[in-house]
Amino acid sequence: MVGMARTIWRYRGFILGNVKREFQVKYQNSILGAAWNVLNPLAMITVYTVIFSQVMKAKLPGVSDTFAYSIYLCAGILTWGLFSEIIARGQNVFIEQANLIKKISFPRICLPIIVIINGLLNFLIVFTLFTLFLILTNEFPGVVFLSIIPLTLVLVIFAIGLGITLGVMNVFFRDVGMLFSIILQFWFWLTPIVYSPAILPAQFQNIIRFNPMLGIITSFQRVLVQHQWPHWPDLIYPLALGLVLCMLGMRLFVKHSGDMVDEL
Repeated sequence: MVGMARTIWRYRGFILGNVKREFQVKYQNSILGAAWNVLNPLAMITVYTVIFSQVMKAKLPGVSDTFAYSIYLCAGILTWGLFSEIIARGQNVFIEQANLIKKISFPRICLPIIVIINGLLNFLIVFTLFTLFLILTNEFPGVVFLSIIPLTLVLVIFAIGLGITLGVMNVFFRDVGMLFSIILQFWFWLTPIVYSPAILPAQFQNIIRFNPMLGIITSFQRVLVQHQWPHWPDLIYPLALGLVLCMLGMRLFVKHSGDMVDEL
């Protein structure tokens, strides 16, 4: 781990250069450019607030706050957005960077780091706007907001572990990426993002406990909606699974790195 950290630090210029290049390329032919990073989440927050809070008068069970459901929804969707972005980029990172891998000699660990930084950069922009919304509506949770940092760390570890494991497999079996895209759609609806787990039948609540995203999503919602500290034991399962997947992904990559170059 120490050697890996030193390698990442030594190639920090390469990593940050690629992050900057991807950010610029994304908005290269756009008139508004990076402003879309602000406009898109701003539109989403506005729509959820107006439609669900004011028009549909949607409420969470046992919560009377006007903005509670829209905050609940935004907390889940923004968190899921970071997760799905890292997964999507992770499972395709080796294929997308095939030319770079074949032409330039550099530590391949830089690639998942680039994926993580890009995902966190986009998440930071969106979540900053969401935080401003919480402040303006007098819904800011206070000091418990600091728990967002460890929650995001757990999310990133799980997402990149799964993403890189799928990424190695996807090089040899391209069906993996397409199949997991379908699985991700079902996974979204099996996670309490647009609904409260309290409304589910008891037997189904027992089933979704095996969902590693359950503890992460509900922790974000607990902080942002209920203004309470996360229930930390709920994060042990996704963190442990994420660490196992990170080790598995790195082991697969080291073992098959030579074959991956040939396959690409």
